[in-house]
Amino acid sequence: MEVRDLPAVNATLNATATVLLIYGYRLIRAGKREAHKKAMLAAFGVSVLFLLCYLVYHFQVRSVPFEKPGAIRYVYFTILGSHVILAMFVPVMAAITLWRAYKGQFERHRRIARWTFPIWLYVSITGVLVYLMLYQL
Repeated sequence: MEVRDLPAVNATLNATATVLLIYGYRLIRAGKREAHKKAMLAAFGVSVLFLLCYLVYHFQVRSVPFEKPGAIRYVYFTILGSHVILAMFVPVMAAITLWRAYKGQFERHRRIARWTFPIWLYVSITGVLVYLMLYQL
């Protein structure tokens, strides 16, 4: 694998995180705490791996310009802007959410998870969209 392959790897990791997040959410709604815990830890692990690959890629390549003209340009930058801003919060929010569950502080865990889950899910989904728009259009 080469550095140029990392955007596709990153998109795959984001898509995997998306699936795991939704699966974990469904598990907890069904009362399956232990399975939920495993799914969310897997989502966290996949997201950490994504972050490492993302950093390696961008330390090597720097930024990749979006050169498509027209309305798609505005759509891309709107998605990218919201993605980047919210992505800054996900590692801290996810870590706090997991820590509270680990410590058995389930009420506090639920309170922050109500915010962490949709933000993390949005960032994972828009990460795939950014990849598709930047590399596949």
